[in-house]
Amino acid sequence: MSNPYRILGLVLCLAGAVLTPLFYFLVGSQPLTAVSISSIMLGFTSLAISNARPYISPEACQMLLATGTENIAALLEELGLRNRAVYLPSSMQNGFMRAIIPFVEGDIPFDSQHKLPRRLIVRYGKNSDSVAIAVTTPGNVCVKMLDTIPGPTASDIESALTYILTGMLDIADSVSMKEAGSNIEVEVRGVKMHESNAWFYQCIGSPVASIAAAITSEALGKPVQIKEEKSSKGDTRQRIVLEVKD
Repeated sequence: MSNPYRILGLVLCLAGAVLTPLFYFLVGSQPLTAVSISSIMLGFTSLAISNARPYISPEACQMLLATGTENIAALLEELGLRNRAVYLPSSMQNGFMRAIIPFVEGDIPFDSQHKLPRRLIVRYGKNSDSVAIAVTTPGNVCVKMLDTIPGPTASDIESALTYILTGMLDIADSVSMKEAGSNIEVEVRGVKMHESNAWFYQCIGSPVASIAAAITSEALGKPVQIKEEKSSKGDTRQRIVLEVKD
């Protein structure tokens, strides 16, 4: 599908380039010459806007996100799963990133030597009850937007989160992060995107929390679980506690 801004820009630039010398040399009209030059300027502006316009509209992206969310939520509800997801780094999944939702609640040790297969139902430990379903989350997708994986320090992860949340996605105003023992506390201000499906986000976490958990897991190379999530000040400030598992 052709970009309307690009077509408009080309038409304005072409019309201005043709009419400018005509109005200046043949007609001798300065006002008309100024109008034709202005059309060239407007044409370049439209071309610049066409380059900034996303290839897929935000409405289409919202439709795809809602479809995936509803399907996963229906699956979780059918299975009766309410356990919190554990975000795994790509090093534990043969290069791809997903989160697993255990069938059994509780701390079950992970088998770091075992690479998870690319299947819906996976076994992540040596115990007989270490079975879970593996799903792709908004956070996992956002990790792919990073040019390089951040370092394991809190400042590196904070910079990556700021780049994604405030820069690329523009769904928050600022991000701060600090370590608290085995946990990592993340505070996001000016949150503009909130959860809409209670069952889905109870397991996966809100979009902001999912992004924070996925990037942290990939940076540390360890499983990460959203331990706590609270909103305050009219739901514009969000506090997220991430638990790093060994």
